[in-house]
Amino acid sequence: MARIVMKFGGTSVADLDRIRNVATRVQREVAAGHEVAVVVSAMAGTTNQLVAWCQGLSPMFDAREYDTVVATGEQVTAGLLAIALQNLGLEARSWMGWQIAVDTDGQHGKARINDIEGEELITRMQAGQIPVVAGFQGIGPDNRITTLGRGGSDTSAVALAAALKADRCDIYTDVDGVYTTDPRIVAKARKLDKITYEEMLELASVGAKVLQTRSVELAMKEKVRVQVLSSFVEAPGTLVVDEDEIVEQEIVAGIAYSRDEAKVTVRRVPDKPGIAAAIFVPLAEAGINVDMIVQNVSADGTTDMTFTVGKTDLVQALASLDGVKNAIGYAEISTDKDVAKISVVGVGMRSHAGVAGTMFKTLAEKGINILVISTSEIKVSVLIAAEYTELAVRALHTAYGLDA
Repeated sequence: MARIVMKFGGTSVADLDRIRNVATRVQREVAAGHEVAVVVSAMAGTTNQLVAWCQGLSPMFDAREYDTVVATGEQVTAGLLAIALQNLGLEARSWMGWQIAVDTDGQHGKARINDIEGEELITRMQAGQIPVVAGFQGIGPDNRITTLGRGGSDTSAVALAAALKADRCDIYTDVDGVYTTDPRIVAKARKLDKITYEEMLELASVGAKVLQTRSVELAMKEKVRVQVLSSFVEAPGTLVVDEDEIVEQEIVAGIAYSRDEAKVTVRRVPDKPGIAAAIFVPLAEAGINVDMIVQNVSADGTTDMTFTVGKTDLVQALASLDGVKNAIGYAEISTDKDVAKISVVGVGMRSHAGVAGTMFKTLAEKGINILVISTSEIKVSVLIAAEYTELAVRALHTAYGLDA
């Protein structure tokens, strides 16, 4: 017998028929002798509607009341699924984040989980009850409802699995696992049986939308085994596990892409100590995440500083830089939103040379110019013109021998 946390996303609970389908899946796990807790998202489209209502009343809404409103989506789903399970003869009870309690910090709209009290739920599971937990929400230090930000239900599920000392956290989505790349672009993309936490974290951070980045970080920290699988296909998914569980590592696990980046170039900045801090500290203080950075030093004592930010942060980034123009002394700023980030990820890079070289050579053969390069121990990312995204992904998928 295992203890399993099952998480179902918005498309999996989009209507009553799908909620009944979820209830049947939960029933099968219980019939197999497992202790089960369930985490649910809001029904597909519900959160967008709730957000739109808040924005429709006030563009500068109170974040605390925003959380009160948008958290109701998960509350509805939890109650409906509990009813569906009860209709199958199972003992089920819905739980809101504040009832467990899911203790978070006070950053409304993007709160982080500090702790979850799991003892009460463990006692109830051992007695045969199925807790149905509203994901995406918790309670802050001021006893107000908080929400965890987009994709927060994944984080809720992993955190609950850690608190319940679960054997596995199954995350059900509209895809049946983690693929070597987006199968909509590359028909020969392969589903992976297993992938390491580090690889999944890198893929999630550079564009793969299978799992939310924070949930993977938490799974890696707490050593929670995560399985990604489909609510609509009867097939094993992909296990996200510790590196030690994978006997033979592939050099490259996958190719990811993101069209959500914008390139910013601050031109003719004085080349002197402290100038990088003068540019990037104000951006950090504005809550803007900077990704790829490259510096080009000129012979005249100035430098161009190029970096990427999320497209949604571009306006705020430019406002922050405009506010410190006199302190920095740059000549001008140019931007480009028509770019894409392509990333090659694999723990095998640690022990194999030439991965970056293969990437650069492959792109050159396709006539694709590289604008910015960024690397980590298990990742190489490049920024290219967005029009070449699909060509680059297909070419690299073949170059690294990932085609099925």
